[in-house]
Amino acid sequence: MMNRRSFGKALGVGAGAGAAGLAGPRSAAAAPAAAPGPHTTFPPIKQIKAGLLDVGYAELGPAHGPVVICLHGWPYDIHSYVDAAPLLAERGYRVIVPYLRGHGTTRFLSDRTFRNAQQSAIAMDVIALMDALKIHRAVLAGFDWGSRTADIVAALRPERCKALVSVSGYLVTSLEANLRPLPPKAELAWWYQYYFATERGRLAMEDKTLRHDLTRLVWDTVSPTWDFDDATFERTAAAFDNPDYAAIVVHNYRWRLSLADGERRYDALEKLLAARPTIGVPTVTLDAERDPFTAPGGGTSYRDRFTGPYEHRILPGVGHNVPQEAPAAFARAVVDADRL
Repeated sequence: MMNRRSFGKALGVGAGAGAAGLAGPRSAAAAPAAAPGPHTTFPPIKQIKAGLLDVGYAELGPAHGPVVICLHGWPYDIHSYVDAAPLLAERGYRVIVPYLRGHGTTRFLSDRTFRNAQQSAIAMDVIALMDALKIHRAVLAGFDWGSRTADIVAALRPERCKALVSVSGYLVTSLEANLRPLPPKAELAWWYQYYFATERGRLAMEDKTLRHDLTRLVWDTVSPTWDFDDATFERTAAAFDNPDYAAIVVHNYRWRLSLADGERRYDALEKLLAARPTIGVPTVTLDAERDPFTAPGGGTSYRDRFTGPYEHRILPGVGHNVPQEAPAAFARAVVDADRL
């Protein structure tokens, strides 16, 4: 476990720097992110019944510390936070890292529940988890699906979100906007979204070997500078053996393209999200320079969606899996968002 001096050094805070140093830069660009840390495992995974799910989650840090909930994306799992979470725990945070529905040890409580992965359903999973753990407010931090989920909670349930760290900024899905074509280069990066719209894509996700190779290809493509080894990928790939994984992933991407229906229970929430609600909680947004999904413009395309205290940072040389590629920079963003 990293000691407090090492944590401060990892965050770029020298001895005696004080709170002003922890606040971090307010400019558009940040210094190059530190290398990934040494951790490979979490403490034993816990389980708790929350809403429609029996949620598997890792927990680190003091039981009565301020809470940070770290949310992973696709095709990733809780190991995206295997280095960032200990940094935050050393700082005194209670860090909760749940497997999203369809991943790892998270299971649906009923076989009859529709395997729905629309954005509001996943966001309500987080609220249910907070209720089950008796957490009223937490800092929410995420990337990919995790950013979208954290953004939605911050927008629709701001009383539950103390602060926000959102990689790629404002990711609330607009079904109407997703019906319109993007520039060809941007469409190319989304190849798997269209693949999952086909039966071939669904069958590939249900086949363990094809699923393994497809998700590994995505890792290689979207994190071109991350020199991860096979063992790192395999630790995460184990989470894809969840019996609902294929159904959840395929539904998520089909729903985004209006090729699959959601559930009526979420219609009111989706109507609110269609209006692109602003987020007023203190927020740090992160753009990864080498992530093919990073929007051009240095965060300008979504700046108007954040109306509260705000900072934007660009991480040079970093790809899509920000918390695992640059754990110190991610942890620093959490600390700084909590201080805004």
